[in-house]
Amino acid sequence: MERPRHFEDITIGEERVTYGRTITEADFVVHAGHTGDFFPHHMDAEHMKDTPFGQRIAHGTMTFAIGIGLSASEINPHSFTYGYERLRFPKPVFIGDTIHTVLTIASKEDDPKRPGHGRIIEQVRVINQRGDVVLACDHVYLVARKAV
Repeated sequence: MERPRHFEDITIGEERVTYGRTITEADFVVHAGHTGDFFPHHMDAEHMKDTPFGQRIAHGTMTFAIGIGLSASEINPHSFTYGYERLRFPKPVFIGDTIHTVLTIASKEDDPKRPGHGRIIEQVRVINQRGDVVLACDHVYLVARKAV
């Protein structure tokens, strides 16, 4: 869904929650094929069964891609991503876990390079079905200001 909004229309503290998505073995296989990351933590069930995890764990990059992808249900044509900061994976994701993403506007600031835009910092939390945060990062994006 397209939701046009300018920098001035966005309020600190706004929160958005996405739909959930269940992680499958196919996700592991496809992501490994795309990235070339066939590390045994992701692909070798026998190797992982005697570890503290007890089973294969999702690629962090896959968790990031799916978690951020879930947020694409709302598109603002006046904004674009500048980057992601402080990316962490505090808990593992397993096959069969269902994740969703919670996005909260944490701060707004002027963009020193682009006077026609403001910079938004959005706190991103990807959460599993048990309520555990499995990914945390800050999404930095630029949003056009209203014409003066």
